[in-house]
Amino acid sequence: MHSEELREVIWIGSSLEDLREFPADVQDVVGYALHVAQMGGKHRDAKPLHGDPAFRGGGVLEIIDDDEGDTYRAVYTIRYREVIYVLHCFQKKSKRGIETPRQEIELIKRRLKVAANHYNSYEGRRS
Repeated sequence: MHSEELREVIWIGSSLEDLREFPADVQDVVGYALHVAQMGGKHRDAKPLHGDPAFRGGGVLEIIDDDEGDTYRAVYTIRYREVIYVLHCFQKKSKRGIETPRQEIELIKRRLKVAANHYNSYEGRRS
C-alpha cells in the first residue's frame, strides 16, 4: 500500500479523548502503530486481542505500552479494508495478572459493533 492510499482512522466513543490523557511517549507509540496500520502493515508490538470469541481472527489488535510503572492499552480493528477503527484506549488499573478486565472487554465488544454498523453505512456512501 502506498502513502497516498492511507487507510482512514476513525475513533469510536471516547477513544481519542482517552488517548490524549496518556503520557506523550505512550501517545507516540500508539500513533506510530496506527500509522503503520494505515500503510497496511503491523507494528512489531501489535498483538491480537484475546478474551472473547468476538475478537477471533486477528482483526482486533492491541498495543500495550508502559510508562513509569503504569500500563496503557489501545485497541483497534483492521477488519475493514479502507478504515481502521480505534475502539478503546485505557490505562490498565488491575493489579492481578495481565488479563484485560471484563468491563473493558465488554466496552470493546460494544464499540466493535458500532464500528461494524458505521462501516456498513460507510460502504454505502462509497458505492
